[in-house]
Amino acid sequence: MAYTLFVIEIISAFILAATLLYRYGDCYRNHILVTVSVLTAWYFSFVIMFILPLDVSSTFYRQCLDNSTHITTATPDIAIPSTAAPPEKHCQEPWSFVPDSVFPNLWRVVYWTSQCLTWLIMPMMQSYSKAGDFTVKGKLKSALVDNAIYYGSYLFICGILLIYIALKPGVYLDGPKIKAIASSASNTWGLFLLILLLGYSLVEVPRNLWNNSKKNYTLTYTYFKIAKLSTDKCEAEETVEEILESLNSITAAVGPGHPLHRHVETIVQKLPIQLRDKLNSRAPPERPSPPSLKSLVNLHKKTIKSLHVLQRTETQWGLMLERIFHLEDVSSNCRSPDQRFQHTFHTPRPRIQRLLYPPILEWYWECFFRQYFLKAMAVVTCIMSVAVVWSEVTFFSKKPVLSIFANIVITANKHYNYTAIVTISTLIIGYMFYCAYSTVLKIRLLNLYYLAPHHQTNEYSLIFSGMMVCRLTPAMCLNFLSLVHMDSHVIKERVMETYYTQIMGHMDVLGIIAEGFNIYFPMLVVLLCLATYLSLGSRLLSLCGFQQFVGDDELTTDLVDEGREIVKREKRKRQRAEESIARSREYNERFSSYRSARDNRDGARTGLLNDVDSDYYVTPSPETQRGGGYQRAEPDGALADLERRLGDGALPAVRTELDGRRRDNMTLPPRGLFDDV
Repeated sequence: MAYTLFVIEIISAFILAATLLYRYGDCYRNHILVTVSVLTAWYFSFVIMFILPLDVSSTFYRQCLDNSTHITTATPDIAIPSTAAPPEKHCQEPWSFVPDSVFPNLWRVVYWTSQCLTWLIMPMMQSYSKAGDFTVKGKLKSALVDNAIYYGSYLFICGILLIYIALKPGVYLDGPKIKAIASSASNTWGLFLLILLLGYSLVEVPRNLWNNSKKNYTLTYTYFKIAKLSTDKCEAEETVEEILESLNSITAAVGPGHPLHRHVETIVQKLPIQLRDKLNSRAPPERPSPPSLKSLVNLHKKTIKSLHVLQRTETQWGLMLERIFHLEDVSSNCRSPDQRFQHTFHTPRPRIQRLLYPPILEWYWECFFRQYFLKAMAVVTCIMSVAVVWSEVTFFSKKPVLSIFANIVITANKHYNYTAIVTISTLIIGYMFYCAYSTVLKIRLLNLYYLAPHHQTNEYSLIFSGMMVCRLTPAMCLNFLSLVHMDSHVIKERVMETYYTQIMGHMDVLGIIAEGFNIYFPMLVVLLCLATYLSLGSRLLSLCGFQQFVGDDELTTDLVDEGREIVKREKRKRQRAEESIARSREYNERFSSYRSARDNRDGARTGLLNDVDSDYYVTPSPETQRGGGYQRAEPDGALADLERRLGDGALPAVRTELDGRRRDNMTLPPRGLFDDV
């Protein structure tokens, strides 16, 4: 029983990571190393989220045992009164307790694996995937150059900090201090990124839930988004067109015998089939100039990037259209008196889904219950967001304890309710995890990184998400331990530390900014949340010329109208396609029924002719076959009776078909050499 919950949490973390990777990635198309690396990064992050509450409850239990031991050893000569409970009953072992040797080994594996993935392996894989070289050696060289520039800036900053610390009087550098400085720098970077993500998502998550409960607002917002996406899609298609023009001139200049021909074929093979056919249909230029190897490498790199962008925009386009069609169906069904959900475009569903989710249940959910459910979830998440912001602002206060989460956990510990500690800790970490990573999943950085469902995410975006998750999770969990007052370096009081803190370190930041951290950290969280609530960022970007959804703006209204016209055009296009498919299906059904009826008539006629054939013709004798001739019987009563029933005009046709059947069934004599003369 000691390992039951631990094993369940480990398996649940793997199932969650594998399900998300299956939803967003394509395991059959992506490279096996990318799939394994991203799965490991996501899995270890989820392991931290699921297992850390067990470490917290086990730490409280160990602290209780330690306090009981100190009380007993402090008064060895005084007998324990009969009213006092013995330590083993006073500190009840939680049913989620895990032996002490498990957590240190687990956190070491998780920590070092995550650090190697996020700082060494995944950056190399990301640079390797976007490199334009044509050999493994060339791709590795480009990846090393990119990472050397990337890490060179980090090493330059770290060198300045080390020089500053070394010149500071009274400070001596050794191995543990350098490790602590590196850990502090990593925590500082992760905490600032976490502040930015939480400052945005703690407001946007409840607001999005509330806005999604309003059907008209959601439909208007999707019109606006598809109008913006149409511009991005046109730009991506124009970029691909330019690349096709370059490839057209290069393929005309580089023939099959050219030394660079195989490199050109490598670039062409990267194109989808439709673009490849489009390239082959173009007329070659008159005087193409031969390319160099460096220009081919640059073109290959641009091709990979442009295809990533085109694939991302096309995926977003299809998903956005499906969402708008669904929202329009919901709007029309809400006004319909028939309480059965009707779809504009029929999509086949599995049988079990049709049984468990019939049209009546779908109508009640989409048109009635869903809006109230989303509003209730918006209220719950709003309360959670307020609690997180308040705890972030006040977690430095030890006396009195102002952090909401610290008060809840301390109260549960006083009553030895370890189940409540595990449950509350899981909910807090889970909500912070969702807020931070929901922003990561929606991030659009340099128009490249985007996680699209239905197996549409490319390798580059998957690697980027794995790197972000590995870098954010340790800082977020250390921040959680500070919120519940389990980090002695924050509350400035000696408390028993979790095994996670012993392996990962404390929520320490660089000494240069450590003194004012408890001042600017809360202020920055509050300011970011306030700016997000007032949509200051969107309004500022809108004033600078970037298209943002602002309800009272003229540009927003124009884009909404444009999106509505785009959807109407796409809907008419899909309706014409479905009508064409329906006409083809109807024609095929009619043709198949006509053909089956004709086959039945031909079958009856063939049976009748078989009867005539058996009476009118005789089987050639062996002597006749050897002699090269055949015997013909005279018509008897059966043929005369057939002539009377069918009429005189039908007999020549019958004889013609009988002659054809006779030629097919009988053995003809061998042809002579001069038969054609």
